[in-house]
Formats: sequence, C-alpha cells, structure tokens
Amino acid sequence: MAAMYDFRIETADKAEAWRQIASAADALTDGEPDAVANMANVAALLWETLPDLNWAGFYRNVGGELVLGPFQGRAACIRIPFGKGVCGTAAATGEPQCVDDVDAFPGHIACDSASASELVVPIVHEGRLIGVLDLDSPRPARFDAADVAGCLELGRILAPRLLR
Repeated sequence: MAAMYDFRIETADKAEAWRQIASAADALTDGEPDAVANMANVAALLWETLPDLNWAGFYRNVGGELVLGPFQGRAACIRIPFGKGVCGTAAATGEPQCVDDVDAFPGHIACDSASASELVVPIVHEGRLIGVLDLDSPRPARFDAADVAGCLELGRILAPRLLR
C-alpha cells in the first residue's frame, strides 16, 4: 500500500514555513529517482501549503528551451524560449526572478491573465540547468526575499532528484 502524506504547515513565520516546506519536499522526494513524480508531488505540496497562488509548478530544460512540467493551476504555456518572459529570463540568466507586477516586466508571457506577480527560480545541478520552479499569484507583490530564499533551498534539495 502506498504511503499517505498529510503535511500541515502551521506557522505565521514565513522563514519557518519555508523550512517546513523544504523538509516536507525532502521527505516526499527522498529515494525516488523519477523526476516527473518528484516535480508532481512538490507542485502539489506548494499548491496546498502556500497562500495566494494561482499556479505552482515546473518548466524543464529540454533541448535548450523550457517545456512545461508538472504543475497545479490552470493550463499553461507549453514551451518558453530562454530569455523570454519571467521563466525564460530566469533560465537564461541563472538568477531568480521576483516580479511584483508582471505587467511591468518586459516581454512578460501572460499564460494566465489572473497572474499579477511571479517568482521563478532556476534549478541547477552541477552547473547544468535542469529547469525552473515557477510560482504565480493573483496578488501584486506577493513574493519577497523569504520566498526567494525558500525556493532556492527547495531547488538545492530537488536538483539531484530531477535528473531522470
């Protein structure tokens, strides 16, 4: 019988919430070699635990472009060229992109018109871009430095577990 997971993140402290999310993601993906399964479970975890999201998921680096991976939320753009939009910029620069107002971001790709702010963090393993973690919110300026730090730590944990 498969294990049942029920993670409750119960704290008002954002840094502590991210520590709990990282711990839960670590437990969910530990020992599982399948990248799709790991991305799917982490997308579900983020969707269930983070408030004010309308999209949470992954884009994978496939042949030098970002291709939609597991996610929670509305149907999304399937392919994003490096350097285009928030996700493509994160992929091209290797730097997190924390955008308070997506409409003010040059070249923003509006996959969901309800999105007002976005956080995208590259996931890198041994110098190679595996993909990006993408969070969207209908609330402007939803994400801050604590969210960036939390997503970077999540990416560090996940990177070696998203290779297959």
